[in-house]
Amino acid sequence: MANNNNNNRIVVPEARQALNQMKTEIANELGLSNYEAQDKGNLSSRQNGYVGGYMTKRLVEMAQRNMSGR
Repeated sequence: MANNNNNNRIVVPEARQALNQMKTEIANELGLSNYEAQDKGNLSSRQNGYVGGYMTKRLVEMAQRNMSGR
């Protein structure tokens, strides 16, 4: 049974544009050109997962730098 609840809400709405830009940049780095215009349903789970995984990794790195004062 599919879960229709979307728990991927943005806690800080002002960050939406920056997060979308980061997603596009990471997709381009991974060789997924024109990612923002693609139907994500036509991409493999691995491709979509890579983008989300790299975003998470980069956001954690940013938070760690911020917390350490660097």
